[in-house]
Amino acid sequence: MYKANMTKQKLLNELVKKTGVERVVVTEILEATISIIKSTMMKGENCYLRGFGSFVVKKRKGKIGRNIIAGVPVIVPDRYVPTWKPSKAFSDKVKANNKKRLLTDETVEKKAKK
Repeated sequence: MYKANMTKQKLLNELVKKTGVERVVVTEILEATISIIKSTMMKGENCYLRGFGSFVVKKRKGKIGRNIIAGVPVIVPDRYVPTWKPSKAFSDKVKANNKKRLLTDETVEKKAKK
């Protein structure tokens, strides 16, 4: 079963519906929020949104890789990568919702087989 994903455009539409605020204002707020999170992480700082999750900058250790074409070892340096970790409360809500959805899907499939 195909499920549509939430895009930035769809998120903007939902925010406009829920808040009743003009689309231009909502767009500016969303863009500013994303910009602040990005700039915070580019400084090497983490961004914590209670009840939602954490945008964390993690350090990946360097390693020795291999150039597949030449077969020569290549040194891959340490690097920092942006990651996102959902909060426990958010994870629990998603898990509970998935269980309900799975039960519903199984019920529908059983009825369809009969």
